[in-house]
Amino acid sequence: MSVDLAPPPRKRILLSGVFGPFGVDDEYGRKENIMELFHNQVTKAQGASSWRYHHRSFGLYFLAANLDADVTVLDFPSRKRFVRELKKGYDVVGISFIAPNFVKAREMARLTRQESPKAVIVLGGHGAAIDGVEERIDCDHVVRGEGIGWMRSFLGQDPDAPVVHPVLPSVERRSILGVPVPGIGASLLVPGLGCVNGCRFCSTSHFFGRKYHSFLPTGRDLFEAARRIADLRGTDEFFVMDENFLKDTGRAMELLDEMERHERYFRFHIFSSAEAITAFGLDNLVRLGVGFVWIGVEASGRQGNYPKNEGVDARVLVREMRERGIVVLASGILCQEHHTPANIQEDIDFLVALEADLVQFMLLTPMPGTALHREQAQQGALRTELPLEEWHGQKHLAYRHPSFPGDSAERWLTAAFRKDYEVNSSSMYRVVETSLRGFRRLASHPRRDACLEIRMRELQTQTRDWAALLPAIASRPVNAEERRRALALDREVAAAVGAPSAGGVVLRAAARALATRWRLRLRLLGDGIQPRTLVTRFLPGAPGVASVPVSAQEPQLEPLRAVGGV
Repeated sequence: MSVDLAPPPRKRILLSGVFGPFGVDDEYGRKENIMELFHNQVTKAQGASSWRYHHRSFGLYFLAANLDADVTVLDFPSRKRFVRELKKGYDVVGISFIAPNFVKAREMARLTRQESPKAVIVLGGHGAAIDGVEERIDCDHVVRGEGIGWMRSFLGQDPDAPVVHPVLPSVERRSILGVPVPGIGASLLVPGLGCVNGCRFCSTSHFFGRKYHSFLPTGRDLFEAARRIADLRGTDEFFVMDENFLKDTGRAMELLDEMERHERYFRFHIFSSAEAITAFGLDNLVRLGVGFVWIGVEASGRQGNYPKNEGVDARVLVREMRERGIVVLASGILCQEHHTPANIQEDIDFLVALEADLVQFMLLTPMPGTALHREQAQQGALRTELPLEEWHGQKHLAYRHPSFPGDSAERWLTAAFRKDYEVNSSSMYRVVETSLRGFRRLASHPRRDACLEIRMRELQTQTRDWAALLPAIASRPVNAEERRRALALDREVAAAVGAPSAGGVVLRAAARALATRWRLRLRLLGDGIQPRTLVTRFLPGAPGVASVPVSAQEPQLEPLRAVGGV
């Protein structure tokens, strides 16, 4: 007699980011550690003009989409909401965190032991690189590096099974000057993890062993994944989460070939190094649809810089990208070992003089797991007495620097952000200027083919839409020069792309009203914005599609269901 044995029940897994509130001084965190990339590290000195975006904890969704299990992703929870979820009884609880959120992760592990004692606790994210984290946080496992294969193996599943790319927006909330950015936000595209450059300070490169782990190894794979995600979300715009997207020049060229062959022209926002950008070619960036590049400039000269920038004139590179309508975010590092009060201003002035659309200033921070951390530890320079909550690169130095004691590092950082704002005006003004430059260049191109025609029309629409914010910028500028610039640029835009329509006039009035209300809100309530809690459930076998396979050789969609934010 045969007996049918039912398959074992699927594991119930909770994957969570750390709890809020974020960006406040309390027993778990610091006010400088804001859960907003731009407002935290880039446009922070620009007041009401600062860019206000929230980004999901992307890695949790990748894990969830690639496990044969009943998985819940909890993003931006409150402490109370996390406890409520624990009470549902999970087999595994995964906690993802960065070093400044160490105390929050420790508290979440404690709460898990208290509320769900049978659950296996797994720690991941860049916080897993903290030395001896296994002894400092009560957990069962620590995952360092790429986690999909590890988690599959842990669950008894095939670690080498095809990787599935979840369908996600790159941002949850987008506003500038209190004006919501209209339209569908860009989708997330993750071609791979890590970077072979291995810059000594870079957490990402070292976390993945200074290697590149490709999810989308060919241009055709990239194209097929982008096409499926775009069709599902209804937008051809992507934020590419890849440390150095253009490093594989051949893959990027193959992607461009696929786009032109199929006449499907995506738009990309990318991270890439100067040497990779130069190798790919600036005009190819335009054809590929790159509208935003985050580039690490780091320092003005060879001292304090890296091989990725050798032989590249950063001023020329930034100018040439902006002339082509590409928004540039240039990042630099302050309070490096060679810096003193006598020479640090030289690097600040250099970064400001680049006239990039956005500038990130960060304090040199020896994050756990990096070569810089090992060097500073060997020299006995690490500030081990400094709580990890302060290791966010926006206030205190995490190593002892003889030239920058006390709060002097923070004062230099604040002055750098302020100078960039006062000299170059708000980033939104600069972005409109860049867009107009790119449109003019393509409009005067003598041999504009179908691809360049589309790129020109994109820049034309973008310039007209973004220019609606110029009157609001001019009404409350950082200085008289910004008012003059904004009004002059508004006239240039009207001459180049046409005066605003009746609807455009209404939109401009609405933008000014919203900006006025936003400034009042900042004055009365402060600038803190807490992200909403997102609960996403991945249930294999349920109806609906929430992810697409990564490889072009695996055309079938994984059936997953996502239940949105609460």
